[in-house]
Amino acid sequence: MAVGITAMAGAAILLGVQSSLQTSTHVVEKTIAQGLAHQLMDEITGCRYVENGADPYQTVLGPDSSELATGTREIFDDIDDFNNLDNQPPVDAWGIMLGQDDGQGGQRNENFMAPRKLLGKLRRTVTVYYVNPDDLSQRLTAGTPSDYRAVEVSIIHVREDGEKRELTRLRRVVANVSQ
Repeated sequence: MAVGITAMAGAAILLGVQSSLQTSTHVVEKTIAQGLAHQLMDEITGCRYVENGADPYQTVLGPDSSELATGTREIFDDIDDFNNLDNQPPVDAWGIMLGQDDGQGGQRNENFMAPRKLLGKLRRTVTVYYVNPDDLSQRLTAGTPSDYRAVEVSIIHVREDGEKRELTRLRRVVANVSQ
């Protein structure tokens, strides 16, 4: 009887440990995802609202062909260039996987690289769109510009079987102050 009670207690303890480990893993994933989202959002919102001399009310948002020519985002210079950005694993402006880069277009020393397994399953997406100036939570229909754009950054965990789970989403509204 004592062995049976001990076995049941051990099973309960193991179940609690497993649940705790799953919760810890999820918290670590969310923390990393929030850091990645904030990093990219800061990069985007640190850019100009619109390129010098360009129309601030353009109806098609996204990089132009010359900005796409490099295959990276190193020459993205205004907010709308980031529209429809989608990368997995997350990469820096030069196309090098985060955790592997040195922040200047090169790779860091291998002793200081993040394990690829850690970031390789994460996907970053960006959407830029115009919002209603009277209600900044309301997205305007395509082709309708305003002096306000919303930037949304999402971090998604993609499992080997293709299942996707959004870990975090950030949204900021940016105003055209050039007038």
